[in-house]
Amino acid sequence: MKNLRTKLNNWFDKLNEQWRALPLKKQQRYTLLLFAGYALLSVAIIGKVCYDVGKSNNRMTIEHIENPVIQQKKSPVSPQDSISKIIKNKMYER
Repeated sequence: MKNLRTKLNNWFDKLNEQWRALPLKKQQRYTLLLFAGYALLSVAIIGKVCYDVGKSNNRMTIEHIENPVIQQKKSPVSPQDSISKIIKNKMYER
């Protein structure tokens, strides 16, 4: 684990040296481009959320929850680890 940590520290140190070796104008340009990309992504996500909220019909459908075990009973194989089987086995153990 220490070996991995030292490798990561060395890699980060190299990246930091490369960043500091860049001219100040280039550093500012890269920082501005990263911020612009982040801002554009944020605006796109907020726009998508507003579009989805405005598009919805503002109705909540309330339905009964279907039991997945009953839905599976259509198949010929029944689940082997159902809770009712476990409880029955514990009741008739003695």
